[in-house]
Amino acid sequence: MKYIKFFNQLGITDIPLVGGKNASLGEMFTSFKSLDINVPNGFATTSDAYWLFLSHNNFENKIAHILSDLDISDILNLEERGAKIRELILSGEFPDILKDEIIMAYKKLSLEYDTDNIDVAVRSSGTAEDLPDASFAGQQDTYLNISGTDQLINSVKKCIASLFTNRAISYRQSRNYDHLKVALSVGIQKMVRSDKASSGIMFTIDTQSGSNNLIMINSIYGIGENIVSGKVTPDEFLVFKPILKQNKSAILKRQLGNKNIKMVYSKNKDTIDIKTSKDEQNSFSLSDDEVIKLAQYGLKIEEHYSKLAASYRPMDIEWAKDGETNELFIVQARPETVQSRKLQKNILTEYKLLDKDIKKEVLIKGKAVGERIGHGKVRVLNDLSDAHKFKENEILVANITDPDWEPIMKKASAVVTNKGGRTCHAAIIAREIGVPTIVGTKDATRILTNGLDVTISCAQGEEGIVYKDILDFEKKEINLENLKDTKTKLFMNIGNPQKAFLFAQLPNKGVGLARSEFIINNYIKAHPMALVAMQKGNYVDDEENIKEFIKGYKDPKTFFIKKLTEGISTIAAAFYPKSVIVRTSDFKSNEYKCMPGGFQFEKDEENPMIGFRGASRYYSQEYKEAFLWECEALKMVRDDMNLTNVKIMLPFVRTPDEGRKVIKLMNDVGLYQGKNDLEIYAMCEIPSNVIFADEFLKVFDGYSIGSNDLTQLMLGVDRDSELVSSIFDERNEAVKRVLKMAIDACKKENKYIGICGQAPSDYPEITEFLVQNGIDSISLNPDSILKMWKVVEDLESRM
Repeated sequence: MKYIKFFNQLGITDIPLVGGKNASLGEMFTSFKSLDINVPNGFATTSDAYWLFLSHNNFENKIAHILSDLDISDILNLEERGAKIRELILSGEFPDILKDEIIMAYKKLSLEYDTDNIDVAVRSSGTAEDLPDASFAGQQDTYLNISGTDQLINSVKKCIASLFTNRAISYRQSRNYDHLKVALSVGIQKMVRSDKASSGIMFTIDTQSGSNNLIMINSIYGIGENIVSGKVTPDEFLVFKPILKQNKSAILKRQLGNKNIKMVYSKNKDTIDIKTSKDEQNSFSLSDDEVIKLAQYGLKIEEHYSKLAASYRPMDIEWAKDGETNELFIVQARPETVQSRKLQKNILTEYKLLDKDIKKEVLIKGKAVGERIGHGKVRVLNDLSDAHKFKENEILVANITDPDWEPIMKKASAVVTNKGGRTCHAAIIAREIGVPTIVGTKDATRILTNGLDVTISCAQGEEGIVYKDILDFEKKEINLENLKDTKTKLFMNIGNPQKAFLFAQLPNKGVGLARSEFIINNYIKAHPMALVAMQKGNYVDDEENIKEFIKGYKDPKTFFIKKLTEGISTIAAAFYPKSVIVRTSDFKSNEYKCMPGGFQFEKDEENPMIGFRGASRYYSQEYKEAFLWECEALKMVRDDMNLTNVKIMLPFVRTPDEGRKVIKLMNDVGLYQGKNDLEIYAMCEIPSNVIFADEFLKVFDGYSIGSNDLTQLMLGVDRDSELVSSIFDERNEAVKRVLKMAIDACKKENKYIGICGQAPSDYPEITEFLVQNGIDSISLNPDSILKMWKVVEDLESRM
């Protein structure tokens, strides 16, 4: 056949012939059988078929004339031109030879699957799309569950017309692609019965942080169109490549999406959206085994395309699960085009709200797309027909933005939507054009009103936040090439796993303090002993509220251990293979009491700061079971996931005997000092830790100084009291003396000594004092590490 190519006749070099999508499908179909990856068969019309169709109908000059006075900044002008061209194309007729070849190929494909009229997906594939420097995401149309020759021919024509959707015209014009030098190929591919199962998107790079060690998988029930269009907030999974390659448990994150609708086949062979059941909404649409299998597919695909390109090629992949056979299929793969370009640079651009504004009024939250900040006046658009009302640099607020909205998105200072996930087409476009975007807020069009001044922050991790008013922010570019190595290891303090992969891009030697209590507070939310009680079948306060937290997990214990494992392993993976020191939870009783379910498990204390906290809490009958769960999570991270870069640190250990009691509990769940390189440290934050260091260091592998508590207890100052706050100062000579004593004690015993308290982040003179006294490591807040790196670099050069 002259104008048709089956997938087994195509490869990645055939982009000029059949476009990026279809060339990639051919490459996958022919190459992936040996890799044990399923790809549905199909065929494609060629670029020659497209030019034949245009010349047969004398369309080229007519299209050029319609586009002659195009102004893409004028939305009405763009809409008018696009509509005229599409109407023109739909009025055309296929030449007989082309029509006959399409029908012949369709019959052949149907026979291969033992049916007369096979159900197919009809997809557009432009000859300039899916190039390494341009995504062209969603610019042309797709038609699903097409069956029979009449439906097929009509759908092929509609795909050709979609080369001139408003979004496609605008996209090409803004990137200087000649409209009449881009052809369109149409791919016809066997449908996977994902209407009876699930489908989604997979990126072999993290679209948020740009980490090439992550695979991100989004999943929904039903046919995948709802995920790319952004109608549904999907389940999200993150998989860590280095551990995946070791065939270990590699899932860092599982996040349940709402998945409130799914696309299925209708009785008349069309597709419709129906509501999902409560069970479906509260369950993950992929099992852990399926997530791992898809991630392994992603690894193989990335390796294959990187080898072909002779350079690293992260991939954007669409997959589907067949509900009749339970097989997983890859239905599309193309190069990822946004984060992969950033990998070429050694400059980190950092956006940050000023500290004075962090606690300003929050109006709504959603999923952050990108890491930028923007502000302006809100403009709510309920329909694209209102596009003419939108003004330059306003905040676009809409129910959903599909690629038709791209011309407006380019004019916006930020975008906020009710619906969508971080891999929908609109999110991909937002990243490419650099517009801070928050998706999946659920209620933005109601809460945000026209003319309201707001600030959109995507710079605080995975969560995007809309603040009331115009807030100040900083933008700075950090050149990472000009820093020299230092003898003193400079670690980072990390509490938020969502920002770990972003922070890991800063110069560092690892993590000196990862706070478990932050993960418990933000990932688990409920009081741990309330979950223990629920696991035993006992009723607790706030039980209905807590049940909302554990949706998607079989029981409270599984929820607690998996969520804590995810948080710790995300931080460990972000900095892998560098050391990550995880401090076990260090809430005080007043802080625990505020958690859902906490009231009935916490007593009132006059001074919680020196009360029921740290080691004393762990081995007590009132809390021991929850601590054992925490230990199980740590064991899972180190042994099951093989993240042996995790070291464990115990806080507020008042006596060596307390340390031995807690370590015995850790042994009970299989955490043994020295096994699998496990080191156990203590926080040095109580005067007894310094005075009695020789005995403490018989129990522990080293110390990390907590300068906040150590200063408080040395000077007798309650650091929560404003009345004596002026006395609290880590630079006090008494504090400096005990710092030196702690360093000297560890040096004498040849044990590790670091500091993770606030003092070095605030005071360069404390940093100098510690370096001069030979401390092994200093752990700093991320916003201080570059400043202090220069301090240490200069100091060591003079020593």
